[in-house]
Amino acid sequence: MSKYKIIEIKESVFEDNNRRADLLRGELEKEKTFLLNLMSSPGSGKTTTLVRTIDALKDEISIGIMEADIDSDVDAKTISKTGVKVIQLHTRGMCHLDAEMTRQGLQGLDTQGIDLAILENVGNLVCPAEFDTGASKNAMILSVPEGDDKPLKYPLMFSIVDVLLVNKIDAMDFFDFDLEAVKERVTKLNPKIKIIPISAKTGEGIDQWADWLRCEVKKWNEK
Repeated sequence: MSKYKIIEIKESVFEDNNRRADLLRGELEKEKTFLLNLMSSPGSGKTTTLVRTIDALKDEISIGIMEADIDSDVDAKTISKTGVKVIQLHTRGMCHLDAEMTRQGLQGLDTQGIDLAILENVGNLVCPAEFDTGASKNAMILSVPEGDDKPLKYPLMFSIVDVLLVNKIDAMDFFDFDLEAVKERVTKLNPKIKIIPISAKTGEGIDQWADWLRCEVKKWNEK
């Protein structure tokens, strides 16, 4: 018999986080607050997409935004100009948010009366995919300049999201980007995923994205 114990740290951390995430999701369901976890690489257009989303929905849905970054408050300043409630979360070197960090953010945001809370997660395609934040749904943005091979390189991210926004389609002519290849690769990983091509710059596709959010918030409130 071994005289020492072997502990699988990563598995233990994930199991604990998953329990916390499920508890948080249950609490948000009772509060009737829909939490969207929005992920992407840096520079994909998350903040610009959020501004477009807010403009499309703020007159009918109460919205609160949590901006997560390693440092700085640049994105929170941008979002604050829309008039919705926003807070900045500093991870101080952490490359993702977990369920407990998200809970702290929601407490700081104060979700009472908020129908839609959106977490703009730290920008990368690795760590955020591994940690359940307790969100009602997960979304990600893939921008055209990043290339159509990203589903092959980061399969976990594409497999855990409910909706994929393909952003910067206005720049499609300037890049060797095959949208149909992306759709094929992503649906192999995640057959139930919703794929919406958009341009946060021109507004193309934002109505379809806003409609998806309206529908999901309504279903959450009817639970």
